[in-house]
Amino acid sequence: MGGGRLRSSAGRGMSAAGQDARLVAAVVRDAPPPGAGAGPVAATLTFTWRALLKIRHVPEQLLDATLFPILFTLLFTYVFGGAMVGSPEAYLAYALPGILAQTVVFMTMYTAVTVNTDIGRGAFDRFRAQPIWRPAPLVGALLGDTLRYGLAAALVLGVAAAIGYRPPGGLAGVAGAVALLLAFCFALSWLWLIAGLTVRTPAAVMGASTLILFPLTFVSSAFAPPDTMPGWLRGFVAVNPVTRLVEAARGLLDGAPDLGRIAFVLAVSGVLTLALAPVALALYRRA
Repeated sequence: MGGGRLRSSAGRGMSAAGQDARLVAAVVRDAPPPGAGAGPVAATLTFTWRALLKIRHVPEQLLDATLFPILFTLLFTYVFGGAMVGSPEAYLAYALPGILAQTVVFMTMYTAVTVNTDIGRGAFDRFRAQPIWRPAPLVGALLGDTLRYGLAAALVLGVAAAIGYRPPGGLAGVAGAVALLLAFCFALSWLWLIAGLTVRTPAAVMGASTLILFPLTFVSSAFAPPDTMPGWLRGFVAVNPVTRLVEAARGLLDGAPDLGRIAFVLAVSGVLTLALAPVALALYRRA
C-alpha cells in the first residue's frame, strides 16, 4: 500500500508539473511579440481619453478651467481697471492677454499633480507592464490637459466678449493668440511633470509650482506696463518668458502681430520640450 501511495503521489506530482509546463507554454505562445500592442498614436489617444474620463467622474477638476477664469476676468476688469487706466473697458483691452496667460499657465501645474497621484496609487506600475508606447501615459496626460487649457481660454474670451471686448485682430488674432498660449503651456508642463515625478506628494508639487509661477506671471507685463516699475525690476520683466508670451499674444489680439516675439515664444517652447521631455521620460521609467 505504501508503494501505491508513493506511485500515486508521484503521478499527481508529474501531472501538476505537466499542467504547469502546458500553462507556461500557452502563456509564451500567446504573449504578444516585442513591439506589439498599441502604437504611439493609439496609446496616446487612449491616455488622453483617460484624462478626460477622470474629469467626467470628478467634475470638480473643471473648477480651475471654468470658475476661476470667469472670476479672474471679472476681478481684474472691475476691481483694478478703474484704478489702472481709468475705465474697466480700457484696462480689459490691455490686460486680457495677461489674464489669458495667467489663467492657463497656472493650470499647467495640475498635470504634475495628477501624475504624482497616479504614481502614489500604483497606476504607473501597471502602465509600464503593458505592451504600449512608453511615453503614452505622459503625453496623453499632457494632451488631455491641453484641452482643458483651451476650454479655460475660451471661457476667458467669452466673458470678455460678454462685457464688451472686441479684439481688433478678429478671429484670426484670437486663434493665433490661443494657439501660441497652448504651445507654450504644453512645453512648460514638462517642467511640472519632472516635479510630479520627483517630489513625494501632490501638495508638494502644488507648493513648488506656485512659488515659481507667481513671480513669472505677476512680475511681467501681464497686468501693468513695465515702464511704471522700478528700474531693477524692469530688467527681470524684460527677460521673463511670460512677458514675451503676453506681448506676442497682445500683438495678435490687437491685429499687430510681432513676428519676432512670436518666433521667440515658439523657439522657447521647442527648447523647453526638447530639454525637459527626455528628463521627464527618464524619471518616468525609474518612478
